[in-house]
Amino acid sequence: MIESIAIANIATYGSTPETLGGLSQINFIFGANGTGKTTVSRIIADEVKYPSCSVTWKGGAKLQPLVYNRDFVEKNFNPSIDLKGVFTLGDQQIDTLDRIATAKVELDKLTEKIESLTLTLQGNDGAGGKKGELAVLEDELQTQCWAAYAKHKDKLSNAFEGVRNSKKEFKVKVLKELGSNTATLLTLAELEKKAETIYGLTPTPEQAITAIECTNLISHETSAILKKRVIGKDDVDIAAMIKTLGNSDWVRQGRLYFETNENICPFCQQNTPESFAQSLNEYFDVMFETDSKAIDNLMTDYSADADRLSQQVSSIIAVPSKFLDIEKLKIEKDLLDSRIAINIQRLAGKKKEPSQSVELESISNVLNAITVLIDAANVLIVEHNRMVKNLSRERDLLTAQVWKYVLEQELKTNLTAYSAKSNGLHSAITSLGTQISATTTDKANKTVEIRELEKQTTSIQPTIDGINALLSSFGFHGFALAKAANGTSYKLVREDGSDAKSTLSEGEKTFVTFLYFYHLLKGSNSESGMTTDRVVVFDDPVSSLDSDILFIVGSLIKGLFDEVRSETGHIKQVFVLTHNVYFHKEVSFNTSRRDVALKDETFWIIRKSGPLSKLDKHQSNPIKTSYELLWSEVRKTERSNLTIQNTLRRILENYFKFFGGVDPKDVCSKFTGKDKIICNSLLSWVNDGSHYAHDDLYMSIDHTTVDANLNVFRAIFEKSGHGAHYKMMMRDAFVEPE
Repeated sequence: MIESIAIANIATYGSTPETLGGLSQINFIFGANGTGKTTVSRIIADEVKYPSCSVTWKGGAKLQPLVYNRDFVEKNFNPSIDLKGVFTLGDQQIDTLDRIATAKVELDKLTEKIESLTLTLQGNDGAGGKKGELAVLEDELQTQCWAAYAKHKDKLSNAFEGVRNSKKEFKVKVLKELGSNTATLLTLAELEKKAETIYGLTPTPEQAITAIECTNLISHETSAILKKRVIGKDDVDIAAMIKTLGNSDWVRQGRLYFETNENICPFCQQNTPESFAQSLNEYFDVMFETDSKAIDNLMTDYSADADRLSQQVSSIIAVPSKFLDIEKLKIEKDLLDSRIAINIQRLAGKKKEPSQSVELESISNVLNAITVLIDAANVLIVEHNRMVKNLSRERDLLTAQVWKYVLEQELKTNLTAYSAKSNGLHSAITSLGTQISATTTDKANKTVEIRELEKQTTSIQPTIDGINALLSSFGFHGFALAKAANGTSYKLVREDGSDAKSTLSEGEKTFVTFLYFYHLLKGSNSESGMTTDRVVVFDDPVSSLDSDILFIVGSLIKGLFDEVRSETGHIKQVFVLTHNVYFHKEVSFNTSRRDVALKDETFWIIRKSGPLSKLDKHQSNPIKTSYELLWSEVRKTERSNLTIQNTLRRILENYFKFFGGVDPKDVCSKFTGKDKIICNSLLSWVNDGSHYAHDDLYMSIDHTTVDANLNVFRAIFEKSGHGAHYKMMMRDAFVEPE
């Protein structure tokens, strides 16, 4: 059975879908010609031809559509082609018929099983059931995944490249990583630190820091000359005095002045004997001079090595590496410089007083600290350069580590719950799909079995007899249905045997085609398919028919309603579309109905608002009488400007002719000016009695004109003393006069 039909972008239907929803077993659709009724019947007949429209079948089980509309008439009532035979089941082979009936019951059970399984799988609308539960679960996980992304998108955005603009794609990536990510789990701080380098600007290789050369400088601290007391020879005659006085360094310095002062003592200014000068020279012998030279060289070498080392450290500070702790290095350099300064001062004292023993401040610990800082920086530089060399691999590694963090620290609980529920739902969906597939196969096999049985007991003769009996009973004696020469089709013949198909009147052609379709509902135009479940559509089946034939067509269709309601036949649903008020009232008449539609029926009206068709569902039968229908057009706020004048005329004609005793001249005499012209126009039925939409075109038909006509229409009732009737018929649309 069809549950709903959505119509869009076809014929008079716009881009916004119009929907026939909540359909039942019997559905009445009323609408004027040109409003879009036939479009509905065509979509049901072959929905594949209309991709912008959709037909929703209960449980996804499509039934055979049989549609009577002008397409059916044109296709089957071609003068050059015989009508296809309608095969029906004969009643001679009771055993075969019983087997068909049994197989049909089994087929119906298979259909019900498919509907039940489909309902469990996807619900009534295709979005429920297990698939609906899975969709909800997927949406929940998608929201949870996107929340994790929002939490880390600022600092770790590059790891999510490719899925940053799609919640769905991000969730898909999470599930993919869940099954394949084997990266090491790092802390968030570690990830963000690595991201600053790896995800930042493309890094360049760094130059390693040159190690400082400090061996020579440190070696000076252990020079033997520092401890040695450098003095003269002990066996010189003045040695005892110098030793006693302990003024070797003083004498050594005075010796320079002595030599400059031409051997006159620089202290007492007395001449000295030549032996004194000789004694001084012997006291300060070659060993003394050698040791003094060693002190001088030590001081020179120490200063040079210290300067060289200081320049090395200064150059490192001047062009600092981003991996070096430059502040610590500056502190260590200041300490180094201060100790070197002390040592140079001590060496200067040693040079001035060689007889003194001195000890230099050790700089080894300072140099070790500087070396440690440089070595640590070089380790980071090596790691950095390795990373630069393998940047692509490092980025991939970091990306994997970021996803690992998201999986383990952000979504682990959610993913665990999702996996458990998802696995269960997927298992159920797979199982249901397998059952539906297997049952569908069983249904197809059962259908083949029924068709083979039907071929054993079918005939087109019962249809000939049935149609001819109906034609005769309704006074159609000039032609009859006969079997064609091929034995599988019909021809229409006169009493003398001549062809009658091309000479039938429009009414005769319509009636015989309807009877053919009616019998087709009970059979098939092939030797099988008579017991196929069907949806039947009647689209204006009474065009060109007399009222008495209209009555019998309505009776035949109402007989099908009984079959549908009792579920005793193969017709499961019926649609009746018409523009004929009388036929609609006849075919929809049901003594069981009170104020609202029965549970097994729906009522619809198709209207055109401007160029577009609109579908309106009604809780009760909207078509009461033709007179009531005319008033409903007046009550509507959206009405046709082109036809409203004619509608108003027809109301006045029906009402005042029935009431009698109303003289149009007397009524119009109560108006003046333009209103009088309008009154004459509305009461023109006195003169011609036939009115069309384009009467009185001397007045432009726009909203202003329509309002003027409506005002005069109301005034006619009020001025003639029938205002109460106007108020009654306008119902809720009635507005009290100001």
